[in-house]
Amino acid sequence: MHRGSCLCGAVSFEVAAPLHPPDACHCSQCRKQSGHYWASTDVARADLTIHGAEKLTWFRSSEKVRRGFCSTCGSALFWDPIGKDLVGVAMGAFDQPTDTQLRIHIFVAEKGDYYDIADGLPQNQY
Repeated sequence: MHRGSCLCGAVSFEVAAPLHPPDACHCSQCRKQSGHYWASTDVARADLTIHGAEKLTWFRSSEKVRRGFCSTCGSALFWDPIGKDLVGVAMGAFDQPTDTQLRIHIFVAEKGDYYDIADGLPQNQY
């Protein structure tokens, strides 16, 4: 069981499965939402329990995706592709240990110009 929460604790969650290796998304939407790049792990909806859902606000960032954040403290928590069985959960919101390691960088063609990616992991342009 993996647990996590937003900064203020109004929204918390549990994942009842081992975490998949996360990816780091460098697209402009993820950077604007998170303030840097977005690292998340895909979790089956059936394995995710959210507590404090009344404090969770959803922003529909495109026709295909909505993003969930705490309405109290603003913590970005979820990347939710509409109609899919998986939800992206922010790695930074998990309590330690996560027992996983970053596996890939995606949308690196859109990454910020103020940093380099030098960890040796695979990089997908999109």
